[in-house]
Amino acid sequence: MNQIEEVKRLVCAPKYLEKGESFKQGMARIAHHLSDNTEHFNHTKEMLEEQRFLPAGRVQASAGATRVTTAFNCFVSPTILDSMDGIMEALAKAAQTMRLGGGDGFDFSTIRPSGALIKSLGSTSSGPISFMGMWDAMCATIKSAGHRRGAMMGVMRIDHPDVEEFITAKQDNGKLTNFNISVAITDKFMEALRNDDNFDLVFPVGSDNVYKTVKARALWDKIMRNTWSYAEPGVLFIDTINKKNNLYYCETIAATNPCGEQPLPPNGACLLGSINLVKYCKLTPPDLFSPTPYLDYDKIKEDIPHIIRMMDNIVDRTVYPLKEQEVEAKNKRRMGIGITGLANTLSFFGIRYGSPESISFTSSLMEVIRDECYRASIELAKEKGPFPLFDADKYLGSPDSFIQTLPDDIKGDVKEFGIRNSHLLSIAPTGTISLWAGNVSSGIEPVFSHEQERTVYMPDGNGAQQTFVIQDYAYSEWGIKGELSDEIGAKAHIDMLTTVSRYVDSACSKTCNVGDEVPFDDFKDLYLRAYEGGASGCTTFNVSRLTKSVLKKVETVKDKEGAACYIDPETGERSCSD
Repeated sequence: MNQIEEVKRLVCAPKYLEKGESFKQGMARIAHHLSDNTEHFNHTKEMLEEQRFLPAGRVQASAGATRVTTAFNCFVSPTILDSMDGIMEALAKAAQTMRLGGGDGFDFSTIRPSGALIKSLGSTSSGPISFMGMWDAMCATIKSAGHRRGAMMGVMRIDHPDVEEFITAKQDNGKLTNFNISVAITDKFMEALRNDDNFDLVFPVGSDNVYKTVKARALWDKIMRNTWSYAEPGVLFIDTINKKNNLYYCETIAATNPCGEQPLPPNGACLLGSINLVKYCKLTPPDLFSPTPYLDYDKIKEDIPHIIRMMDNIVDRTVYPLKEQEVEAKNKRRMGIGITGLANTLSFFGIRYGSPESISFTSSLMEVIRDECYRASIELAKEKGPFPLFDADKYLGSPDSFIQTLPDDIKGDVKEFGIRNSHLLSIAPTGTISLWAGNVSSGIEPVFSHEQERTVYMPDGNGAQQTFVIQDYAYSEWGIKGELSDEIGAKAHIDMLTTVSRYVDSACSKTCNVGDEVPFDDFKDLYLRAYEGGASGCTTFNVSRLTKSVLKKVETVKDKEGAACYIDPETGERSCSD
């Protein structure tokens, strides 16, 4: 039994469709609002109706709709100034961003540590973690527009004097529940860790004002112990992010959006959307014996220019919570096109997730998507002009930036014609939009279960719940049972993360599941493997340790209220407010 249509009606339709609007009417609304001409409208409408491309939830909810919400899923706060006025201003701007449906990321490293002197008052600071509580309360109070949970990412640099308190900040049940938290790890720290050296905690950032000196290995172990037991904090390799950044010459990144797939500068904003790979899984015209499976690369290449054009139009056709976000978005025209349904697609071809064959398949796939997205943006630049902050010499000038991974012919075209969008690629978790598409496997994650019970809050507003049975897309549509996340080795998770990261100019949101069969020392090595493999960050989930006390039924998934991008304690599945 598969009750996916009923779940889509109760969970997805209220998020993405206007009242009384059918699915086809909703897709026509989006296509009409975001198309340039009749040909583009017709192709986009068909693509959306067939769900070959899944714009992020904010796009589907807002494009051409009567309700006023932003089409941008991802924001990062302006720099939080180290004063009461600065903190309250940042808090107010975060509230405005969430009120219009945006998720927000924050770098709290700019706030002076606990116990630091406040000369003007003759008192001492309570530190950034205490101020995070104000953001948490605000997020719980403001219900984001369009049935969307508030979502926040809190980041602190590894060299901030309060980082040890930050690492354990969410151990207390009920504290900072609307935050995901991540530690921004620097190359300097990783070098100290390698050499088993001491490491200085300083404030302000980049100064030589040392508050405390610690053993790098002890601090690393504290992060690892906490994430081993509580799945947080995540880790961001912040220097990797900034070196890789195509816009290294005009911005510095200190935080990410709530699920980590979009490292963004202060006031940064980014659009998201995912190519639904299962819709390109085809069989050759069947003969009597053995039809051959293939991935329709021709159709992918045909769709991508329409996707890039559609998403680029959003920049000029949406509302922004803050003027600073609008300026930032229009100056750089960032977007994050990703994929979903990877695990289902691998199953379609009989490829085991995490195997060498899956790595090779995924590399070839992502190379095509990377190159076609960049080519489409170059073609759009010929027609509409490059993004305003484009400078060919600088954009192509860093030996470390992502642009250097592109083929020479694409780099040559960038130099000659410019490019419409500074960034084009990102891997989002795609929790709800993947459900909307028939419960395809989310993003680049493996399948969590072939059949789940999902408890849904009913729309009567009285808190009534009903449980439905839903099946994984590959199982329901093709009768295929692919590998489950807890059947895949931890290193295979990391290898998939680092493989995809090589083809993405922003970042990947992926949760790497581990169990108690992985010794703690090996667990720590996973993070080193991610760092050395060039990942922008890493998040793990210890299925055995974190489910023993709460697991009632292995394949039960419940909708949550008041969480950021939470990891479901019963499945390890990351679910974001998309």
